[in-house]
Amino acid sequence: MVDKYELIDAGTMLGTHHSPELYLTGSGKVDVGDWIATSVSEEHWTIADDVFEQTYAELPVIPKAVADWIEKCKHDGTSVGDMLCYERQPEKVRDWIELTPGTYDFNQRRYAEHQDLIARAWLDGYTVEEDK
Repeated sequence: MVDKYELIDAGTMLGTHHSPELYLTGSGKVDVGDWIATSVSEEHWTIADDVFEQTYAELPVIPKAVADWIEKCKHDGTSVGDMLCYERQPEKVRDWIELTPGTYDFNQRRYAEHQDLIARAWLDGYTVEEDK
């Protein structure tokens, strides 16, 4: 791997123990858990694991009613904050966000998770779930 990605080991020897400190040529230090990305022109750069997971994780899957709501808000110039506002949302969107399926029970955990999911869908894109 050191040769493939042109890594430079600037580590030190502590007695008989080697303490590696790797650098990617032209990109900076490589930490344990970092990803090394490669462009089509064979250039390499590092991406921290948390950034990689956030950027390249699978897109959120949302119902068609929620996707339609996101697109309507974007088309109308509505902010993401206003799009998440309970009073503005269509009933189907509100129910999906907050109610335990098959009931009229408010579910705080579901509410928080689905608010985050919709915000992520707004920012990163989404996949519309298939009809059941």
